[in-house]
Amino acid sequence: MKPLRILFLLVAMMLMVALVACGGTTNTPAEEAAEETAGEVEQAAEETADEVTEEIEAAAETGAGLGMEAAAVAQQFFSQEDLDNSIRLIGVTPEGPEGQPWMQYLEPNFVDTSEYAKEGPYTFCFSNAGVNNPWRVVGYNTMQHEVALHPEIEEWIHVDAEGSDEKQISDIQDLVASGNCDVLIVSPNTTQALTPAVEEACQSLPVVVFDRGVQTDCPATFVQPIGGYAFGYTGASFLADNLEPGSKVVALRILPGVDVLETRWAAAKQVFEERGIDVVEVAFGDGNNDKVKTIITDAIQKHGQIDGVWMDAGATAVAAIEAFEDAGAPYPVINGEDQQDFLVKWQQEGLTAIAPTFPTFQWRTAVIAALKVLQGEEVPDPWRLPQPTVTQENLDQYVQPDMPPLHYAMCGCEEMPGFPEDWQ
Repeated sequence: MKPLRILFLLVAMMLMVALVACGGTTNTPAEEAAEETAGEVEQAAEETADEVTEEIEAAAETGAGLGMEAAAVAQQFFSQEDLDNSIRLIGVTPEGPEGQPWMQYLEPNFVDTSEYAKEGPYTFCFSNAGVNNPWRVVGYNTMQHEVALHPEIEEWIHVDAEGSDEKQISDIQDLVASGNCDVLIVSPNTTQALTPAVEEACQSLPVVVFDRGVQTDCPATFVQPIGGYAFGYTGASFLADNLEPGSKVVALRILPGVDVLETRWAAAKQVFEERGIDVVEVAFGDGNNDKVKTIITDAIQKHGQIDGVWMDAGATAVAAIEAFEDAGAPYPVINGEDQQDFLVKWQQEGLTAIAPTFPTFQWRTAVIAALKVLQGEEVPDPWRLPQPTVTQENLDQYVQPDMPPLHYAMCGCEEMPGFPEDWQ
């Protein structure tokens, strides 16, 4: 069983069934299918609701040790071959313009996009999972500035899904149905839920996916850094290198069902198992500072000492550190991310830390890739970008005291018009 897929399907289909029951018209194929299968959906919901709920809750709740299994979700995304390849790619020298990582690529497989070539000017449509966290705010700001660099992009249509699978599916359908889009860029909210919508869109126009992936190869290209495996492996390996076997670690996660987050945890989990690190808590903090502080505080009280903190995303890293300060406990070995508040805290307190990144400069690359596709140029597929890491050795070059606390250092925006004011 694939619980997330079932849950998303049930929710979407039950909503459409409700629409039919309330007298709505069925003028899309999805709505017609919902009406025809209403009885089947209701029966399936009754039979599977308890099972799905239990599995999802198990994946999202705090668990003890590495035995906590979000595997009902995570196993769908794990591949040992992909993990091994990601680790290998960390050491590969990127190709492309020096000093422009958003234009670089790792071991590219160039594909022909001549079938999509057309004369400009162009209308670019962007279905965004959301602008609901600092990483995405910085990324989207950078993307808008990239668009402004290309006069051949005459119109830019952005639709914010606000973190909702259902809204993003509807957004994509509406964008395609409008007939106004020359190309569609998609940053999926979750992987499985958005796959059918992307596949449907591919039938009508070229699609470029970036950030989070989908389980289809129909897009013209998929833009992403090395990915979640590399992030998770880098952070976990640093913790293991700086801790003794048997050390106690808390793993802080955001949400289940997103490929790049699941693969981060899969890689970290494997490292910790192999290196004898005791992961005493695995908890979803939802990107909420107060919740993260509570998780850390409770873990310290429960286990007496926490030696390390591993995170699948770093926006709440400072909150985690502050929880140790509030408890009067020694700082842990920790991985954060390249946001300024964490980098500054690391520098000021002399933390034992590392910052794997999922660089926001990829938001530039998505626009560049889409433009190349419309111009019929070859593009890498996947367009695999380099994925730098902030270490103690290079920390000073990424600390930017004049930037906001949650500005991300790997934006690739420093030479863009309007910097730094437009990012402050």
